[in-house]
Amino acid sequence: MGRAVKIISAVGGTFVLAYVCDKAVSDGKIFGGKTPKTDCREWREATDRQLDAWPRTAGPPVAMNPITRQNYIAKSR
Repeated sequence: MGRAVKIISAVGGTFVLAYVCDKAVSDGKIFGGKTPKTDCREWREATDRQLDAWPRTAGPPVAMNPITRQNYIAKSR
């Protein structure tokens, strides 16, 4: 029982440390830098419009970014 507690607490502590480091580096910007100008709603909408207007000459229409569109159908087996 003692080993399991040590292992679980070590894994949990590792996750907490990783989360704190991620927040400090990415959100706190401890190494400097700034949020890119392209990370805004207008830029994403313009990119989506451009991808929608992209002509396709072969095959059925597809979503260029299925992660954000969520318009695909998962087939059950």
